[in-house]
Amino acid sequence: MDQSLRQGRWYGMIKKPILEVTIGGIKIKNPVMTASGTFGYGEEFSPFIDLNKLGAMILKGITLNPKMGNLPSRIIETSSGILNAIGLQNVGVEALIMEKLPQLQKYHTPVIINISGDTIDEYIKIAKRLDEVSKSKKIAGLEINISCPNVKKGGMLWGTDARSTYKVVNQIRKITKLPLIVKLSPNVTDIKEIACSAEEAGADAISLINTLAGMVIDIDSARPKLANIHGGLSGPAIKPVALWMVWQVYQTVKIPIIGIGGIMRAEDAIEFIIAGARAVQIGTANLVNPEAPIEIIEGIKEYLIRKQKNDINELVGSMIVE
Repeated sequence: MDQSLRQGRWYGMIKKPILEVTIGGIKIKNPVMTASGTFGYGEEFSPFIDLNKLGAMILKGITLNPKMGNLPSRIIETSSGILNAIGLQNVGVEALIMEKLPQLQKYHTPVIINISGDTIDEYIKIAKRLDEVSKSKKIAGLEINISCPNVKKGGMLWGTDARSTYKVVNQIRKITKLPLIVKLSPNVTDIKEIACSAEEAGADAISLINTLAGMVIDIDSARPKLANIHGGLSGPAIKPVALWMVWQVYQTVKIPIIGIGGIMRAEDAIEFIIAGARAVQIGTANLVNPEAPIEIIEGIKEYLIRKQKNDINELVGSMIVE
């Protein structure tokens, strides 16, 4: 049988490759999630894409009380990316529960809440409150943000020291049975040490990376372009850093990894999966092309068929190192 016939027969055999993955006990229909901070509270994107086709939605980061965020300018385009200093502007946990989550009840896609606090006590109060309503509001899990580089308190401070990471994650672990995903910062000396602390503290999965700290200067005024002076760099510019950190952490921990950083196309997502990520989050791409997550899902499916792979899980950590 010639090659074209063999190829045709194989395509016919796996028209629907398995895309389902499990992240910390959360079963998702495909490995593509939306990244916190780039997808609002989910419902805003419903006019553009079918939210039921997503693997999971990770909503805009939530704090205990509403936050106005930083003063403008808060977002600047850079070479191959964007620099943002939004400052965790959000409606607060109670408004999330009463106003935002009810809008998502009609969808079948798992909803994961990204939480942030200035103190451990704030993290605990948010997690406890969300745990209380998790069944009625269909909350699938929590993503603990200990890596935001553009807030004055808390934020990245919890994720740049292994002992602090352990402390905040372990305290949250004690008060909730919800799956815990810990979002790590790339702004550290050894990402493996931080990831191990998160795992030992009770994390069910790790997402990485958050944005890289950076700044941009207006040479005419000699002033920083961001009112906050510095912000978090995201987009294609950070993808090589993110891939390297995913690969390192994959060699170190046993819990699942969610890859983030400059994923604009299916090919980018596949790189992360081959490096060791079991799922990916789409961030900056949402701001450029709201249909990016759906296009990436379809692209992954086509890749599996072309490579004669029946199951996406076969790709996880399959990078060949000689």
